Amino acid sequence: MSVAREVNRAQQMREKARHLTEAAERTRDPEQRRRLQEKARRLQEQSERPDGLPV
Repeated sequence: MSVAREVNRAQQMREKARHLTEAAERTRDPEQRRRLQEKARRLQEQSERPDGLPV
């Protein structure tokens, strides 16, 4: 995968993580909030990995 494509993919993952975090902040259901925050955290971590692959 080209460097530009990897950078673009990482940016998209960070953007998705940001949207999930915002959605978590808006929800009133504690369990849903926890799930959204966890998903956002995993995406953020994945976007920071050099290969962009899940752990």
